[in-house]
Amino acid sequence: MKYYARFALHFLITCCIALCSAIGYAQSVSDTSIAPMLKQVTPAIVNVRAQAKIVDSNLLRNLQRERDNRDGHSDDSHNKTPLSGTVLSVGSGVIIDAKHGFIVTNAHVISDMQTITVTLSDGRHFIAKIIGMDKPSDIALLQIKSSNLIALTLSDSNLAKVGDFVAAIGSPFGLSQTVTAGIISALGRTTLGIENYENFIQTDAPINPGNSGGALINMEGELIGINTAILAPNQGNIGIGFAIPSNMVKSVLNQLIQYGNVKRGVLGIGVQDITPDLANAFEMHTSSGAAVTQVLPDSPAFEAGVQVGDIITSVNGSAIKNASDVVNTVGFLRVGTKTNMTLLRHKKSLTITLALTDPKKREQAIEKMDPFLYGVGLKNFSEYSPVHSHVEGILVLAVDEESDAWHADLRPGDIITAANQQIVHNIDELRAVTAKANQSLLINVLRGQGAVFLVISKE
Repeated sequence: MKYYARFALHFLITCCIALCSAIGYAQSVSDTSIAPMLKQVTPAIVNVRAQAKIVDSNLLRNLQRERDNRDGHSDDSHNKTPLSGTVLSVGSGVIIDAKHGFIVTNAHVISDMQTITVTLSDGRHFIAKIIGMDKPSDIALLQIKSSNLIALTLSDSNLAKVGDFVAAIGSPFGLSQTVTAGIISALGRTTLGIENYENFIQTDAPINPGNSGGALINMEGELIGINTAILAPNQGNIGIGFAIPSNMVKSVLNQLIQYGNVKRGVLGIGVQDITPDLANAFEMHTSSGAAVTQVLPDSPAFEAGVQVGDIITSVNGSAIKNASDVVNTVGFLRVGTKTNMTLLRHKKSLTITLALTDPKKREQAIEKMDPFLYGVGLKNFSEYSPVHSHVEGILVLAVDEESDAWHADLRPGDIITAANQQIVHNIDELRAVTAKANQSLLINVLRGQGAVFLVISKE
């Protein structure tokens, strides 16, 4: 009896352990399924179909070629096929405001398009209105008029970590809504040459043509990024996709909603990453930060006292790890925004405040100071020539193709020797003459083995 009692007790304990294990296994399987979460978020992901009719066949071919070139490089986005003078672009979008019907997508999905149709997950179709777009960041904002919409919550992408599980939702190849899953492979991907402003989240969640503008979501069902590009040598997925972080998306959307555009200000500086060698040279204990390599005259940075050799460690409280951080942080601040910048100068920390200026206004001010030679790169020049004997003048290094000087036929390689019939030996003498000129400037240039007169007129 004791044996059977012990056996029965052992059997009971074994069954309990097995039952608990089975329950635990079932619970773990339930926990690993993202179906419940997807059921909540997929109604916020839409299909975006944009098209334009073009009568000019040359323009049609050129537009198609531009889009195909982008696809061949690294764009994941959409089918764009000229059909009887029609350019078609298919991508995805994310509802981010249910009340106002705001939908975020990629600018390249709708750029140059005339009609944009949004299809919801329940099959409803709407003609969308473009609220605004920002091509440098590849973000666009659409709006539809509808009730019963579901929007995604934007996550703080700064909290994302390599190894986090994510899901990509969109309409690859024009198919209906598709979900793929993976992890965050890397953060802060820059210098890829995809956009002007890059701080991509890299993921191995399969992303294919048509996913552009779709959602990259975390396991809480929050929007962590907008899928925008892939590395696809053969137009297929190889597990390297890129998404624009939600924080960058949010900063762009705030301006698009309020102003309809993104009007960026400039600091007027050049920066570079701090390598270990530079860190040693600056006697720093870390390579985090960005070194100021250039300060433009009459710029906000110049007026605030920023100096070459300063190390930028933070902007508006955001830590700066490298030069790209400066570009991306400042690149989403609007003109006139007061900016606090923390610097290291000779190992001492200081904070300065400056206001970003409109780059166009600065260009206009520079052009006003020297209208005839605006957009022209010059260098003092002295050489003995077998044709012209001893030559002393000003060598033209570069000419902006939009400048008055370019329209007057001034070209790189020309040597300016006289202005308004006065011999000029250097740049200072040339500028002294141009400062007194009124509506036009007569210059004499050596070109090859000959010489010509050119007249630069104010437009």
